[in-house]
Amino acid sequence: MFNRILLSGLAWLSLGTGALRAETNDAYVQEVEEWRASRLARLTSTEGWLTLIGLHFLEPEESTVGRADDNKVKLAAGPDHLGTVTLEANGRVKLQVNPGLGTMVDGREVLSAELAPDISGKPTLVTCGTLSFYVIERGGKLALRVKDSAAERRTNFAGIDYYPIDPTWRIEARWETFDRPRRIKIANILGQESDAMVLGKAVFERAGRTLALLPIQESLGEPLFFIIADETSGKETYGAARFLYADPPAEGKVVLDFNKAVNPPCAFTPFATCPLPPAENVMKIAVTAGEKDYHGEHGATGVAESPRETPTPDHVSP
Repeated sequence: MFNRILLSGLAWLSLGTGALRAETNDAYVQEVEEWRASRLARLTSTEGWLTLIGLHFLEPEESTVGRADDNKVKLAAGPDHLGTVTLEANGRVKLQVNPGLGTMVDGREVLSAELAPDISGKPTLVTCGTLSFYVIERGGKLALRVKDSAAERRTNFAGIDYYPIDPTWRIEARWETFDRPRRIKIANILGQESDAMVLGKAVFERAGRTLALLPIQESLGEPLFFIIADETSGKETYGAARFLYADPPAEGKVVLDFNKAVNPPCAFTPFATCPLPPAENVMKIAVTAGEKDYHGEHGATGVAESPRETPTPDHVSP
């Protein structure tokens, strides 16, 4: 399921063009700055995207796992020989660990366990020191997603660059509900596709254009998730896409706060999946708000990982 960041609401005054101004700019700036601080804390946490150090697709066989070169699945951290992982013909993944390493499975020290993948809701978590991994499903394939809380990407994180906060980029859009839900194809950075549910579109005016964005929303009442690109993409902002989240429509309106447009996980690590925007969400304007491109290490094309859900892309929350 798509992970989401819920946006808090404020009261705004209409400007006629659809843009909204805060009751006071100072209050709005403070609200956005606090939101960004929370975003940064999640990204740099010991479980955030910066801890990813590997993605290893599993073959239908027994695979040794560890840091040593003689392992079938060679990890970038952890013990030389952690144990074995077996992908069975029925799709189940079994783990056998070598004793004496302090390896934990969902917080318990065991020698063997079945590893539930992320599509089950909460994947089985294996930890050993600062190393951790769990099974994910991408494009119908199973893989080990590996993290290290001491990863260099996390400890040497270069920070996030932003456009100046501009209240006019908090826009009240018209919400137009479709007569029937639509299924659209969402591709990832490797060209693999997944189906996504779209219940309507957000329509607004900016820079003399009428724009309509399609959000992913799996059911009524759930937050909206927009995958967007614009004329800054690949120049000042991350080339593949940015993400924007919004509260569900109310009274035929939806608030789009582009000051909270964020980079996808693959802007920061080569071991994440990134969905690409549908053609409708590639805007012919420059959205000079939100996060700029990351100036640290990039990883958009690093790993052959497809989206999850049959499949579902990685979102901002890990």
